[in-house]
Amino acid sequence: MGKYKTLEIFQRAPNSPVYNLTLNRPSARNALSRDFFTEFPDALASLDRNPGAAVVVLSGAGYHFCAGIDLKALTSITEPGQSTDRGRTGERLRRDIKHMQDAITAIERCRKPVIAAVHGGCIGGGVDMMTACDIRYCSEDAFFSVKEVDLGITADLGTLQRLPGIVGYGVAMELALTGRRFGGSEAKELGLVSGVFASKNALDEGVGAIAESKLIYYNF
Repeated sequence: MGKYKTLEIFQRAPNSPVYNLTLNRPSARNALSRDFFTEFPDALASLDRNPGAAVVVLSGAGYHFCAGIDLKALTSITEPGQSTDRGRTGERLRRDIKHMQDAITAIERCRKPVIAAVHGGCIGGGVDMMTACDIRYCSEDAFFSVKEVDLGITADLGTLQRLPGIVGYGVAMELALTGRRFGGSEAKELGLVSGVFASKNALDEGVGAIAESKLIYYNF
């Protein structure tokens, strides 16, 4: 596996067909940097090509799953460039956003099942990622927010397209337009996650066991 600045890939156990893809910027609460949007699709493609990988578990290092897009990355795509041509500036912004959207859509392109294992905060871009996954679980301490509305921007990396199909249109719009925070129990009630585990350790063990005992038979 390649070396990444923002990610870590490892097998659940020797000879296991389950691979963990971990967001690995714990000091920044796994906020999504510019490097992430290049590395993430590359990492998923490498797992997709790996004949020994049957299931991918997406999780976060440290205390949180993902705090959303790094504000430095957000500023870098929205600040004016050297060009004073509004058309060129708009085109650059469009390309940057498409690049970020494509990185999240890489989850759906992956032919192996991708399971989100969410603990702690799952904010903004974190919701974009988890809604693109095939199955979602969380720990009791998990909390969620479609936070973009509080920043005056649109959740345009996939949440607005994917969330209605998971929780229903009305609930999705309420969450997106209020940006309110909700916990793991409500996420389960809404159908955003399939199950809630007592702790991060229980989440990691439980999701790994589900992947090992069930999903591998659909791939091997």
